[in-house]
Amino acid sequence: MSTKKRILFIATEMSPYLELTEFAEIINKLAIKSNDSGLEVRCIMPRFGVINERRHRLHEVVRLSGINVTVDSDDYPLQIKVASLPNARLQVYFLENEDFFKRKHTFHDENENWFADNDLRTVFFCKGALETVKKFGWPPDLIHCSGWMSGLIPAYIKTAYKKEPVFSNSKVIFTIGENTFTEKLGDNFLNIATINANITEKDLAPFKDADNTALFRGGAHYADAVSFGSDKIDNKLLAEFAKVKGKKIVPFKGWDSDLTEYLELYNDLAGK
Repeated sequence: MSTKKRILFIATEMSPYLELTEFAEIINKLAIKSNDSGLEVRCIMPRFGVINERRHRLHEVVRLSGINVTVDSDDYPLQIKVASLPNARLQVYFLENEDFFKRKHTFHDENENWFADNDLRTVFFCKGALETVKKFGWPPDLIHCSGWMSGLIPAYIKTAYKKEPVFSNSKVIFTIGENTFTEKLGDNFLNIATINANITEKDLAPFKDADNTALFRGGAHYADAVSFGSDKIDNKLLAEFAKVKGKKIVPFKGWDSDLTEYLELYNDLAGK
C-alpha cells in the first residue's frame, strides 16, 4: 500500500499548455519537483480552446465522463481529458465544456472585450474541479490553487464541500499572483457562487468586489497557507497577507528560485 502524500495542483494556467503569466512555468516546475521528491501528483486546469489538443496529445477519460455541473440553476456537461506532462511521469486533467471553454480566446474576445459569462465559467471550473476529484476517489493531502479563476476553491472546500470525505484531510495552499484584468465578474457573482446550502453569500464576503483582487483575497482568506507568485502583487493584498496570523506564508523569491520553499511548505502541511 502506497504511503505517498498526494498533492493536487488546480491551476488556471500551466506550461506548456497555457502561459498567461510567468507563474505558468512555476506550476510546471513545482509539479515535476513534487513528483521527483516522492509526492503523488495530479494536476487540473481548464481546457481552453487555445490549448491544442493534437499537439499536446489530449484524450478523453471515459471513466470520468457523465458529470453534470449545476451553475446558476442550469446543468452543464463536463468532459475530462488528460495528457502526460512532457518529460515527467504525471498526468494533467483538462476540464472541457463546449459552452464555456470551446472558444479561441481565454477571458477576452478578439476585440479585447471581457466575456460576459466569465462569472459562470469561473464557478463551473471551481465546482467542476472538485467534482472531478470526487469522481477520482483520490483524497489529496494537499491542494495547491493558483490563478484567479481557482479563487473559489479554498472557500468551497471549507464550506460547500466540507462534509465530503475526499477533502476531509486536505490542506489548501493558494498563490496570489499579479492582477491580469480590470473588469468585474458582475453584480450577481456571489449569488451564482453559492452552489449549495452549505455556503452563503456571507461566507463569500471576501469576494464581494468581484474583481481580480477580490478573487485573490477570497482564495487566500480560506487557504491554510498563502504564497506570493509574482513581484507585481497588488499592494493591498501584500499588506493584508504578508504578516497575517494563523497562516503559513511563502514570499516571492524570484523567478530563478529552486522552489525549495514550496517543498518545505508541502512537507510541513502534509505532516512529514
